[in-house]
Amino acid sequence: MEHSVLCGSKEFPAKDPFIELVKGSLNTFLNAMTYPDKTVYPVASCNDKDFHNLMHVYLDAVFYPNIYERPQIMMQEGWHYEAETMDAPIQYNGVVYNEMKGAFSSADEQLSRLIKVSLLKGTPYEFESGGDPKYIPDLTQEDFLEFHRTYYHPSNSYIYLYGDMDFEKDLAWMDEHYLSKFEELQIDSEITTCDASMAERRVVEEYSISESEKEEDNTYLSWNTVVGTSLDKELYLAFQILDYALFSAPGAPIKKALIDGGIGKDIDSSYDNGLLQPMFSVIAKNANPSDEEKFLSILYGEFKRIVEQGVDRRSLEAAINYYEFKYREANFGRFPKGLMYGLQLFDSWLYDDAKPFIHLQTEETFAFLKQNLDSGYFEQLIERYFLHNEHTTIVVLKPKKGLNDEAEQKVKEKLSAYEKTLTREEKEAIVEGTKALKAYQDEPSTQEELLTIPMLEISDIKREIQPLYNKEEEICGTKVISHELFTNGIVYASLNFKLDHLTEQQLSFASLLTAIYQFVDTEHFTYNELANEVNIETGGIYTNVTVLPTKDKNPLPILEIRGKALEDKCDSMLELMKEILFHSKLEDKKRLKEVLEETKSRMQMQLSAQGHSVSANRVMSYFSKVSYEKECVLGITFYSMLLDLLENYEEKADWLIEQLKETQKAMFQKQNLIVSYTSGVLAKDTLKTGFEHFVSSLYEDEEERELLVVEPSVKNEGFQTASQVQYVATGGNFCEKGFQYTGALKALQVMFSYDYLWLNIRVKGGA
Repeated sequence: MEHSVLCGSKEFPAKDPFIELVKGSLNTFLNAMTYPDKTVYPVASCNDKDFHNLMHVYLDAVFYPNIYERPQIMMQEGWHYEAETMDAPIQYNGVVYNEMKGAFSSADEQLSRLIKVSLLKGTPYEFESGGDPKYIPDLTQEDFLEFHRTYYHPSNSYIYLYGDMDFEKDLAWMDEHYLSKFEELQIDSEITTCDASMAERRVVEEYSISESEKEEDNTYLSWNTVVGTSLDKELYLAFQILDYALFSAPGAPIKKALIDGGIGKDIDSSYDNGLLQPMFSVIAKNANPSDEEKFLSILYGEFKRIVEQGVDRRSLEAAINYYEFKYREANFGRFPKGLMYGLQLFDSWLYDDAKPFIHLQTEETFAFLKQNLDSGYFEQLIERYFLHNEHTTIVVLKPKKGLNDEAEQKVKEKLSAYEKTLTREEKEAIVEGTKALKAYQDEPSTQEELLTIPMLEISDIKREIQPLYNKEEEICGTKVISHELFTNGIVYASLNFKLDHLTEQQLSFASLLTAIYQFVDTEHFTYNELANEVNIETGGIYTNVTVLPTKDKNPLPILEIRGKALEDKCDSMLELMKEILFHSKLEDKKRLKEVLEETKSRMQMQLSAQGHSVSANRVMSYFSKVSYEKECVLGITFYSMLLDLLENYEEKADWLIEQLKETQKAMFQKQNLIVSYTSGVLAKDTLKTGFEHFVSSLYEDEEERELLVVEPSVKNEGFQTASQVQYVATGGNFCEKGFQYTGALKALQVMFSYDYLWLNIRVKGGA
């Protein structure tokens, strides 16, 4: 439904008004998302006319979609039988059908669904809101339309506006054009709850792995529990705090106890409070079925111990400071603040019309949590919701080779059996329907239809640009680029080290170091104590390696350590950065192997979930030096190095430690450092003692060194996975064909993406 309503409407009958808007809008967000208990259609723009255009098209789409006049929409976006000739076997096809096959290929997503089903039986959460590919073909056109008639009504909607606008005027327009056209209805869309007696206590399922993967050390063990309701504002935040203190922070006690107990290679925790009944899970990855009893024994033993001995106070302080800083800063990266506030409203508003703001108005809640640091409050929560909670389940997800092939074979057999029941006329109808759908997809929207979509004129776009605040200065003999902006008393500092003189192998080691930093002990702290110091003194410290293109087309790899802190904590932040980079203990072989195992586990999940990005960078590494070096720091090349280190860890551990130390010495030199500083306070007034200490810790500059020169080559590779979908990428270097880069290529990219590829790969191919 989410896809289909955006395929044309009463006032905007073009087949893809959404795509036409994407091509010509100044939107800062334009999409639609389906969650387990809601579908949202958000738009955002900094241009008033553009915002109203987007609002108009979206309102018309959700209330008056063309799905009633064009059955081809559900066939295209949902599913349909497909056979191009009488001799061709019948297949399923459809955008969402194929999309969800991809989603169901991920073991982590499969586990997430099983957890939800086990805990929340008998509620809407029991069902997959995106559609289970096994059951998507059961959806009929009649049921599809009835769903829209029932639930896509103003009486069942939530409308949220945010920004510098005339709210009364916009709401009046909305009412005049749409809301007033409907009679009020009583719609039963209440989210029901599940009690402990309804839960499925233990679930054992299988997931597919490829023939080259091992079944040993590849099982998921998951302990899961329900934590009250999301209408309890104290619980909503308190379990975020406990998640950090017990599981998520580096060196957190329960995670450490499980790792030390040999349960899996990676321990993950999950607190999902975006549901009426929030769920908390503890997940052991790369474990074995035989570990289940020990997993639960350690888990409950730790719960009991912590209830008796108390949660570490410093960890609670760090967690509260971390989340309070995060809530106050409200930095959502590339996502508009208004969008993220709106989504968070639904964590309470959807379940109680009188409580839309309880998770945004957090001052009282944080004050309550601080007041209860020493009252036993957090220990009581652990006892009630973890130790003695009846609403708890166990999910075991075991690997099985060839399971996807078995599933595909069952689908083929089902379709073959169905085809045998058809008369010749019925098969002809499917063939004709396939041709008719492709003809519909081939036929472009008419010029008249396209002209209904509101577009901006050049005159609607402001000529003024946002000013850049870049000032270059030198502090402690180091280049600092400062940006004087209002930051609400927060200092943002990014210390960047150029790595263009490292070897290919050292680039991989530099990336590996960023996974190690803050997860091993340092000279003055255990890694758990370090995490607490970082989150008490700052808003966070992060390290990563990236590769940037330069004007001369050569890559510039950079290791960045960045942090944010209140102005009076800037020195503390820089002292902690120094502690991390120069005093991390790399000699602990046991801990180092644990970090490698966790990094491998998480990267394995990322490679599977982001196959499109992985394949795109891999193919570009055949001809792009930038992409080639990206492979060394975050791609398949880096992952292959991880696998080799783990397979040969005993013999390579000493060598690895030595290589990591040598890489550090090559990186952390003054000649490699450039600092980016953003604050309302001048850099020279803030970068003082802490910065001086940091700079004085740098290794001595090397006088003679050669820049890295990489030589990409075409490989034309394939990599086997257990996914139900394939990712294919092709690419080339237009500069080698005599072309030069111009801004017009951005327009060409949009044309390729939303005219040719969208139509042929997504719409027609169902990708």
